[in-house]
Amino acid sequence: MSVTTSAIVLADEVVNQLPFPGFFFGLIAFVIFMSFGLVMWSYRDVANRHPKKSAEFAQTHDLHGHGDRTGADH
Repeated sequence: MSVTTSAIVLADEVVNQLPFPGFFFGLIAFVIFMSFGLVMWSYRDVANRHPKKSAEFAQTHDLHGHGDRTGADH
């Protein structure tokens, strides 16, 4: 047999059968990424839930982009 004939014969065989159709792999990945996005979205605005800590931070940090306490300029 030649290489071409062997390739044609082997191409008809199923090497690995998937457990479910390929569409579901994409669907599973989409659901996982949406779940991660939901977790990240749930942490939005967490710093502002503690007004005392936010006020202390605002008093001790320069919010206008000037040099900070370490002497490093932005």
